Amino acid sequence: MLELKNVSKNFTMHLQGGLQLSVVSGVSMTVRPGECVVLGGASGAGKSSLLKMIYGNYRCDDGEITLQDNNTPVDIAKATPRKILSLRQRKMAYVSQFLRVIPRVSALEVVAGAARSFGVGASEAETRAVGLLRTLNIPERLWALPPATFSGGEQQRVNIARGFVADHPLLLLDEPTASLDAANRAAVVELIDRKKRAGTAILGIFHDEDVRDRVADRVIDVTRFKSAA
Repeated sequence: MLELKNVSKNFTMHLQGGLQLSVVSGVSMTVRPGECVVLGGASGAGKSSLLKMIYGNYRCDDGEITLQDNNTPVDIAKATPRKILSLRQRKMAYVSQFLRVIPRVSALEVVAGAARSFGVGASEAETRAVGLLRTLNIPERLWALPPATFSGGEQQRVNIARGFVADHPLLLLDEPTASLDAANRAAVVELIDRKKRAGTAILGIFHDEDVRDRVADRVIDVTRFKSAA
């Protein structure tokens, strides 16, 4: 589903005379449908930068990031912004470390809206959203409220629900369980298992060793790709 070939990323430190800071270099890896590949390594090794390059938030300096689009390979590193937006809508979802949503939009609408954007009908989108909010233990009294009023853990669970509500073939997870208690970490593990059984390709970062051990089919140590830290 996803293949990286010799991917590299540098940051230019403009306030330091244009100093080039190498993050990762020569990253080659694959993620197949139905498996969860976990990026390992210390903080600063470039794990989140890799996810952001795959999602198109960061520019890829060298190499290829190939995503299958209806059996047609698309190089995200060279794709136009319009193409990347299309792939986000149809092919890949991203659960970041922080929830960013439009103010005053309810939690239920945040999740259901993500499903509708994927092409799910309005009724089915709401049904899916309700099911995920329940699975992730968001009290029903909060569903009509904007997530900005929630605790950090509640916001992250809404964030997870939004990422899991559609059926994107590729799911990118950046520490989705970092602010969750044991019960909700277990709920996320079950959601990941469901996605794997459905054939979703998952690439994630998990600093919680218990979660990582339960979901990972393979762990790739990013520090071997010329870490900056």
